[in-house]
Amino acid sequence: MPIQLNEENGGKILVIHVSGKLAKADYDHFVPEFERLVQQHGKLRLLFDMTGFHGWDAGALWEDIKFDIKHFADIERLAMVGEKKWQHGMATFCKPFTTATIRYFDHANAAEARKWLGEV
Repeated sequence: MPIQLNEENGGKILVIHVSGKLAKADYDHFVPEFERLVQQHGKLRLLFDMTGFHGWDAGALWEDIKFDIKHFADIERLAMVGEKKWQHGMATFCKPFTTATIRYFDHANAAEARKWLGEV
């Protein structure tokens, strides 16, 4: 599955690992699960791991934009972990679409990303 979700820290941190190329259908599982966690815990902290991620097809990109607009204020912190220059650029690109504090971490610094998410 191109999107894998894992709850950490009692569900307050959501680890999202994306791989391959996302399609519209991948959001059918992800969005309801994300919304359940927001309803249960309030604002979430996300670790968005893009290791092995190759982007979106057109339908998935549209789903992602709709998700960003709907959940503009549901994310408190967003740690983006990647391995490619374009993934680093996504951290800057995402800022207008959320009220979350966003930081990019190289894949080698994934432990630092988790630490940052856990800080008060």
